[in-house]
This record gives sequence, structure tokens and C-alpha cells, in this order.
Amino acid sequence: MMLRFKAFQFRIFPNHKQEVLISKTLGCSRFVFNRFLARWNETYKQMGKGLSYHSCVVQLPQLKKELPWLYDADSTALQSSLQNLADAFTRFFKKQNEAPRFKSKKNKVQSYTTKHTNGNIRIDGNQMILPKLGWVKFAKSREVEGRILNVTVRRNPTGKYFVSVLCEVAYSSYAAVDKEKSIGIDLGLKNFATFSTGEKISNPKYLRMYEKKLIQWQRKLSRRQKGGKNYDKARSKVAILHEKVANTRKDFLHKLSTELIRENKVICLEDLQVNDLIKNHKLAKSITDVSWSTFVPYLPTKRNGMDEHSL
Repeated sequence: MMLRFKAFQFRIFPNHKQEVLISKTLGCSRFVFNRFLARWNETYKQMGKGLSYHSCVVQLPQLKKELPWLYDADSTALQSSLQNLADAFTRFFKKQNEAPRFKSKKNKVQSYTTKHTNGNIRIDGNQMILPKLGWVKFAKSREVEGRILNVTVRRNPTGKYFVSVLCEVAYSSYAAVDKEKSIGIDLGLKNFATFSTGEKISNPKYLRMYEKKLIQWQRKLSRRQKGGKNYDKARSKVAILHEKVANTRKDFLHKLSTELIRENKVICLEDLQVNDLIKNHKLAKSITDVSWSTFVPYLPTKRNGMDEHSL
């Protein structure tokens, strides 16, 4: 039986004590990542060779003895931060991304990942038990399927908390309504998509919908002094508006891609070089708002000269 990974995302509602524990784990995970990134860079400069995940993780117990406050964090979360560091260097040496950078507490989104071991992550009704946190209420929008592998806890700029539960499930493909039906798609700015059937999907332009309010609150934010209540209020308003834009856009893209997959056997798309296109400053905002690079990965991909998305 073929298996695949599937993530289930929910919003969680931690109490004050759990929020403090989440903040501690975020801080400890960030500290461990930065500490070993510095060691990795130093070792590479001196010896011409970096470290490995194993050589880093065996140093964690000694580091905890030196810094007892690390015991407040979930131990598997600290190990996961080292695994992320090792993976980042692996991708860097394969020229898949840039060199890992130090993490900052000022990053808009903060997250940590904890692994499922010995039943430390369980779901019962609208509650789930997480390491160190205990039982946490969450908005259960659907059932979690398969075997739980890990959970990523994320805090957004708006102060909301989410979990992404990664599971291993049996592979199942969508059954197209018409098994012989195929469609070609031309992505654009005036119309988000023009189909080979002649049908057109207009560009919703979600950023433009909230742009006036964003400009208004961003100006207020720039005039207010950091650390004050009015500054926090303005910062929260800006974060909420950005979140609305992202959520509405993602909802549109998911619904459209799901409809296309279910109705067609083969979906053909042009291969757009978005990174090159956004260098045009007159079109950069519109291209970013339309989110082609987000939409295309939502479709199963098979490359054959051009992007051919086939089920």
C-alpha cells in the first residue's frame, strides 16, 4: 500500500499558562538553532567542514546542564530545530537555497515542531494533548486521518495560535468526473485564468480590496512610539488586515485548484518564471497579489517540456 504525507491545520486556544510555555519553547528552539548555527559556521571556517545533526544533538544534554532554563522547553522541539538546521545546510550544499541565517524573535511568524513518540500527541474530541502543554482546545473542522508523525505549533503576528498535524495516510488520487477530459490554462493579471474552453476566471485582487485600510493603519503605525498601547493596537490592525488578505487569497486558490483536479484528467500550464517577472516594478505588486507561484504547486505536477499537471 502506497503512503503519503498529509497535514491537518487547526486553530488552537491555549490558556495563559500554555501561552507562556509556547513562548518559552519558541525562544529555546530559536536559541538552540542560533547557537549551533554559530558553531557550525565556526567549524567550517576552521576545518573546511561543517557539523552533522548527530554531532550537534549529542551536545544538547550538556548544554541543558549549563543552561537549566532549556529544560522548560519540549526536548523533541529542540532536537527538531537541530534537524531543521542540518536539513537547511544539506539543501544549501545542493544549491537548493541560500545558507541558513540566524533566527530572530522579531520574525512575524514563530513556530516549533515536536515529534510524536510514545503517544505524547493524542486527539480526543475537540482537544489534543501536546508535549509540555497538556490538553489544548482546538477548532476541529475535520477528522485527523492516519498515523501522526509530528505537530508544528505556530504563533501568527495577530497573536493567534495554530497547529499543523502531519500524518502518514494511504495514497488516494482524485477521481476525475470525466476521465478523458483535459484542460489548458493561461494565467494572467486581468483574468486570473483563461481556460482552453474559453471560460475565464477574473482576478479577485484581494490586496487591492484592503489596500486603503492597510495604508491608513501603516501610516498610524509609523507615527506611533514603540512599546505603547497605541503602537500595539496599530501593529495588531496591520497584522489582521494582512491575515485577511492571505486567508481569502488562499481560500480562492484552494477551491479553484480542487475544482480543476476533480473535473479534469490532465491540466496543462505554461511554465512561468515568476522571479524574473516581478523584477518589473510596475507589475510586481499585481504579480505578487495574483499568487501564481502559490497556485501552481496546489496541482499535481509532472514535467514534460511544459508543466503538465496530470492525475
